[in-house]
Amino acid sequence: MLQTNLYHVETVEQFQELLQNNEKVAIVCGRMGPMCIPVYGVMESLASRYPDVQFRDMEFDSPVGRETIRALPETRNFNGLPFTVYFRNGRVVAATSSIQTKQQVKEILDRTMCGTTAGAQG
Repeated sequence: MLQTNLYHVETVEQFQELLQNNEKVAIVCGRMGPMCIPVYGVMESLASRYPDVQFRDMEFDSPVGRETIRALPETRNFNGLPFTVYFRNGRVVAATSSIQTKQQVKEILDRTMCGTTAGAQG
């Protein structure tokens, strides 16, 4: 299990339930490494600013990681960890790989989750 303060997605069933029961979801799929840890921290710090977004993590090397995030067409050509995927109404609205800054994540959240480029401040 990843050692973050995010809630963990540990099964395919949890993943499916998360998408079915929540309009806005952001999942970071990675490891406890130097490219992933900062992204987990960014997501943890933004969670209170985006209370309607469900922020989660997922182990990259787990069966759930392989069967869900890593199997998406949007992540097929990704090379760097983590894979971060943003869902709205169960559909992928953005996906990134490798380290992302807080500003980059905010821009994606504002564009895809808020429907505007003038979203939450911080």
